[in-house]
Amino acid sequence: MNAADEKESLLQGLNTYRTSLNLTALTKNSNGDCFAEELANQFKKQPCSNTTGADTVLGTEPQLSTYPDLLAKCHLNITDTRDGQIMPVCVPNLVPNLVLANFTETQYTQYLNDSSFTGAGIGSEGDWMVVVLSTNTVGGSFTPTQNTAYLFPSLGLAQILVPVLLGFILVLLR
Repeated sequence: MNAADEKESLLQGLNTYRTSLNLTALTKNSNGDCFAEELANQFKKQPCSNTTGADTVLGTEPQLSTYPDLLAKCHLNITDTRDGQIMPVCVPNLVPNLVLANFTETQYTQYLNDSSFTGAGIGSEGDWMVVVLSTNTVGGSFTPTQNTAYLFPSLGLAQILVPVLLGFILVLLR
């Protein structure tokens, strides 16, 4: 099975699970797909163990120093994603029924059972499958916001200094 089929099969399985609980099906979130793919790419170098993926003890998840960069690759920022949920699993050879069970029979069920999640992005690399759940709120929709700092990310330090300098000039003119 190719990666696209694996992802589609997983989304169908997650939706079957949710509809059995009388919850709405998750819609595909393309920005979530991008972000999940970027995350899976980061995880692919980590081997599967009994302390990775769905077996991770809550609060001990690996911290990605590249998190802001991964968001930027998908034209997202933290405010677009703060209400979402990231769920990585590691299953050797991504055996489909085991992948699904790693989402529906683990700590991740609390998120899959939550009706506030309405969309899903899915990414896979190596033995890793990552599901990113999104909401229909501004803070969890994984929809890029449009603001000037975001539109001109290459300005870097100038983004910070220009308002400071303008404020300084206004103070001098008083």
